[in-house]
Amino acid sequence: MSALEIVGAVAASLTQVAVVVIGAPYLTGLMRQVRARMEGRAGPGIGQPARDLRKLMGKEATRPEGSSWVFGAAPFVLMATAVFLAAVIPFISTVSPLAGASDLFAVVAILMLGTVSLTLAGLDTGTAFGGMGASREVTVLALAEPTILLAVFALSVRVGSSDLGDIVEGTLASPNQLFWPASLLAAVAFAVVIVAETGRLPVDNPATHLELTMMHEAMVLEYSGRDLAMVELASAMRLTILLGLGVNLFVPWGVATSVNPAALLLGVVALAVKVCLLGAALAAFEVFMAKLRLFRVPELLAGSLLFALLAVSASFFLA
Repeated sequence: MSALEIVGAVAASLTQVAVVVIGAPYLTGLMRQVRARMEGRAGPGIGQPARDLRKLMGKEATRPEGSSWVFGAAPFVLMATAVFLAAVIPFISTVSPLAGASDLFAVVAILMLGTVSLTLAGLDTGTAFGGMGASREVTVLALAEPTILLAVFALSVRVGSSDLGDIVEGTLASPNQLFWPASLLAAVAFAVVIVAETGRLPVDNPATHLELTMMHEAMVLEYSGRDLAMVELASAMRLTILLGLGVNLFVPWGVATSVNPAALLLGVVALAVKVCLLGAALAAFEVFMAKLRLFRVPELLAGSLLFALLAVSASFFLA
């Protein structure tokens, strides 16, 4: 790339980070508001999560006695991985200043690193709730991460590259491939993974604090102040990242393939519209769902893994 293209690519990556960091709390607020309206409640407003984060950032963080550096480092690791993913995944533009950083295997590894850091923090506190939540989260992780790899790998077969930018560009060049059996199977598998990775119904209930049902909340019960703010912001960013990755892999229209300012602006608008629509649809879906019993969750994830395996098989046999 020329110097001008490198500058444009860096600007595009920084814009992606800014959009995800700023927009993530409002996406969470939108989903809560949609759910509240459908349940007949007024709701606190779309901006409430942002106000909560601002309040938490002004408070001192306290840490449980006996916890190690693992507990203190987890929010920073979780936040760093979310920012890195926001920078390299093709949300607004497929042009990246970090060649190879948007590779499928690297992205999944970084995503898993954030989850593992939080599970270790849950174990580090030595509480029953933390250990229980960490155990459940690892159970979900063991089936969700391979499903992401297989689902996206099924899409990468037709373009001959595991780079997410190349996959998006390949889909833009041949939009009819979205209706291939491999793409449809991969979309179903990826949809289930989004629900599981972000702790949404029916896998987990983000609004609960009942010890018999919670996963994510059990691991962050001991966090407070600025540490809790980072954990909550990073969790909202991961939700935005997974929704954005899903819509751009299967509905990539609007993603810029250059660093032209007009194309980047269109990419920002398209990303915001698509992610908000998908988030609202997910929130509406949750209203009609009940949480699965814990031993049923691996069955659901095993089903999504099967769909991903069928997607990979179809991508080879029907190519």
